[in-house]
Formats: sequence, C-alpha cells, structure tokens
Amino acid sequence: MSEENIQIFMGDFMKNAGIAGMYYMLGASEAVRGVDYGISDDQQSLWISRQYALQADWTDLYFQGFVSLLSTSTVYQGVLERIDDVISRIDQEQWKGDKEGKEQLKFINEKLLSNSYQNGFANIKDRISDPEVYEKLKKEKLNEKMEPEELKKRMIEIRSFLEQPLCKETFVMKSLAYNYINRFWSDKCFLLRSNAKKDMKEVFEADFSAPLKAYWGKEHEKSKELCIECGSAMDPKEKVSIAFMKDAGDDLTRKQSAFWNCKVDAYLCPVCAFLYALSPLGFQLLGNRFLFINNNYDLKALLDSNSKDSKFGMESERKEDEKLPSWFSRMMNMLLEGKEQSFYNIQVVLKSTDDKEHYLFQVINKEIIRQLRDDNVKNILRTLGKHPFYRLDGEMVNVYEEAVFNILQYNNQYDLVNCLLRESLNTSAASTEIPAYLTYHIELRCRKIRSEGEEGKYMKIEKLADEGNKLRQELTKNYSEEMKSDVLRGVTYQLLNALALNNSQKFFDIAVRMYSSTQLPTPSGFVDMLKDPEQFQAGGYAFVLGLRGSYSWKGQKEEKKEERS
Repeated sequence: MSEENIQIFMGDFMKNAGIAGMYYMLGASEAVRGVDYGISDDQQSLWISRQYALQADWTDLYFQGFVSLLSTSTVYQGVLERIDDVISRIDQEQWKGDKEGKEQLKFINEKLLSNSYQNGFANIKDRISDPEVYEKLKKEKLNEKMEPEELKKRMIEIRSFLEQPLCKETFVMKSLAYNYINRFWSDKCFLLRSNAKKDMKEVFEADFSAPLKAYWGKEHEKSKELCIECGSAMDPKEKVSIAFMKDAGDDLTRKQSAFWNCKVDAYLCPVCAFLYALSPLGFQLLGNRFLFINNNYDLKALLDSNSKDSKFGMESERKEDEKLPSWFSRMMNMLLEGKEQSFYNIQVVLKSTDDKEHYLFQVINKEIIRQLRDDNVKNILRTLGKHPFYRLDGEMVNVYEEAVFNILQYNNQYDLVNCLLRESLNTSAASTEIPAYLTYHIELRCRKIRSEGEEGKYMKIEKLADEGNKLRQELTKNYSEEMKSDVLRGVTYQLLNALALNNSQKFFDIAVRMYSSTQLPTPSGFVDMLKDPEQFQAGGYAFVLGLRGSYSWKGQKEEKKEERS
C-alpha cells in the first residue's frame, strides 16, 4: 500500500473472482474509474485510491453492486414479472383464473411470504412507505377467485411497495443470499443461522467492512501474522478464518490435523476476506451453473472474460423457461468470439447452483480453443445447440453439452454417436440420427485439425459413408420406403455392438456377409480400417451412418463452398 493507492494483486481463482467482483461493483457505483480505482500499467493488479478506500461505504457498495448487477436473476424479479403479466391479462380481459393464473398467484404468495422475506421486512418496516401492503398480504393472500379489478388493485399496490429502493435492496439481497451467495460461502455474517433475523447490512458491516477499513487505516510493520492468500502482515485480532468459504477449507476449530504440528495458519487478512465475500459477483450465472473464466494472463483479460457489461454477460441472465443449455453455449460463444492473440491456456471454473457438487476445474488449452473456433465446428455446435435434449436409455441427455465436454476432456465422440444411433433404431426416436450425424462430424473435423497434412486418410473415411449408402440402396431396392429402415435395423445394431467393443473382426464379418449377398465390391477403405485402430472407429461409424442414410454429402459440400468463399 503506497501513500496514494492501495494495490490488490491477482491470486488464486477465488481471489481473482473477488477482484473481478470488486471492479464490477465499483463500476456500478459512483466511483470514478481512473481516479478512484483502475488497473495498473502492467495489468497485474487493481488499484484503489487510498483516500477513496478510507472514505467509502463498503457495505453500501457491496449491497448496491449485487442488487444492480444480479437482481434480474432473482426471485424478486420473477415476482415482478408475474405481477405485470397478471395485470396485463386483466387489462386485456384475458384473466380467467385458470391453472396458469393460479400458479402465478401461488408463486407470488409463496416467495413474498417466505421466511427470509418476512425477516427482511421486519428489519425495514419502520423505514419504508406503506408497510400495511405487506401486512395485508400476510393476512389475505392473493387467489384466483378474487374479482379482476380487486386483484389488479392489489397487484399495483404490491408492485409499488416492492419497487421502493429499500424494499428492492432488502428482498433482492435476501434472494441472492440464499440462492446465490451461499453457494460460495456460508456460516458467517448474514448467512450465520443466528443472524437470520438481524439487519443484513449491520452484520456485514461488523464482519467485513469495518475490519477492512480499519486494516487499511493502520500500519502493520510490527505485525507477525501472515495472510495465507496475499502474504500481507496482520495482527492476531485481524485474521479471518478461511473456513467460511465453501470447498476451500474444513472447520478449522475442529479439524486441525491437516496443519503442521496441528497449528492452524489458514487465515485471511480483512482485504482478502472481503474479496472472497465478493467472489460470487465475479462469477456468471448461466443456466444451472456458475461460471468463472480464470483468464489470469492479465487483469484486463480476466475482466473482459467475465464482464457483466459484455454481450456475453448481458445475455447470461437465467430465464426460467429457457430450454437451450444456456450456461454452456454462452460460455462457448464467449470463448469462440475472442481474438487470435488470446490463444493461451484458460482455466474455467464451474459451480453448480444446487449445492451438490464441488468446484469443477477445466483447463482449455490452445489446441482445444483452436478446435472450438474452427468455423465448421462452430456451425455444427450452433445447429446442435438449437435442439440439444434427447432421450437416451430412458433419460434426457443434453447432447450439445456432452459433445463439448468430450472436446474439453480430450475424449472422442464415438460413445455418444453410438448411443444416438442405437436410440435411432427405435421408430419413435428416429430423430436422434440427426445429432448422431452432427456429433460424428464434430469428431471428424477435430481430428482433421489435430492432424494437419493428413487430409487424404479422412477423405477415404468419408468415402466409406458413400459405400454404406450404396449398400443400403442395394439391399433395400425391393422394399417400400416404410420398410427400408426395418430391413437393416438388426444388422445395424450388430455393427454398433462391434464398434462399441472395438471388435473389428465381428464388424467385418457382418459387413462382408452383407456384401456377399449383392454384386457390390467390398470397399477398399476396409483395408485401412484393419491397419489402424483409429481408422477403424472413424471409418466404421461413417459406414454405419451411410448405411442408415444419415450421412448428408450435400450439406458437407455447401459448408466447404462457404468456407472457400
């Protein structure tokens, strides 16, 4: 810390998420970028004016930052949307109090009268206007049997009540505390059970903001305790246990055996503790997961990757009726739209919203980014993302997500293609041939990218699809269109079994028997498949796709034509 500025340097992913959250929080406030805060010249740290840091209301900044940046993804916003919808339907004389309307009113009643909202109301009722509106809701819940005009009047009153700044701040923070923030940290401040009925701002001030300002306003030349994150010196009374962060440490008062000589030293300074408390603001909420791109090449790259102001950030708000695998497709879009100079390893950190899984880490290296940014791969993924869900073995599977995860985790797509093709053998699920075809082409294209200069062998593989299609036409030429799929269903199933087990002998036995019943020559590509196990899988699935009539050469030629143009 210099006389003029306080420097906060980048660290682990949680601290980096906190730094990003700090930057976005300050950007949403009246703080002036370049005067009160900014990025250092070497882009390795965030600086804050010392004068501003010691005068700022950090509790208010924290609350307003979360409210302004995340309110649209909360229950509070869902209540307002339902209120507006009910009013609109009444105005258009379309309100019928039907099942949908009943569900909307039930949602409003239950969410506004939840224990957390009632505790929040109890803390602010003496500082807001028209508290009787909420008291009335507690006594007389909304129901579909009310007269439309009476219901509309109640709705307008509730909306006006909720839109008061203090009501909005309180209810939004209550929503975020128990559905967002508590996925990252808990058992402290307003997330400590004994503090549930206390004023959220008061406990946050006592636990985080006051220690932060006191730490910045004090010299620590003689302090002997060191922060486990940044290494800064601190006094014993200033240290904060890291145990409040989820998946970061155990209960340090009970489990001390992991430390040398059972002496616990996993403590944070007040600055890092505040940053860790801010870490949820650095993550994006995408669908049913939280995402943080720990692009620690420099601070500017980190902030750009997770920006709340970018197209990626603005489109990442969760929609309740959203069927597209939004969190993943948008992450991919953000990665794929980056500039060429950002081709370096990127760490992606994921956290589930259901609190059932720990942090998931995935390093996306240059090779994977190159594959994902390929125009053909992007186009196929975009098509696959439009209808990503299919029922496989009785369960709904997000094929888009599975395909991308295979790329990220260096797995091939063959198991997924096999499952999709097996499912397509059921007449009721024939549509799974489409994602099978698309997923196979993702695999083929990625292999071409990884093996530059070997285009010839992949041309032979693709030709096997033509051979499979010719065989299909020959074997089914005397059958009606309705019967053609049935004729080859059994043999296709056997071929898929052979491919799943990587049993080349069984595959070729079946294939050769089919050719022996026709005048067609056995494909020369089978010889290459015998020589190379990788060729066997790639060529085998191309052949089966052709045999199923699923391999579209027209689509391929149009893609190549666009690529050349």
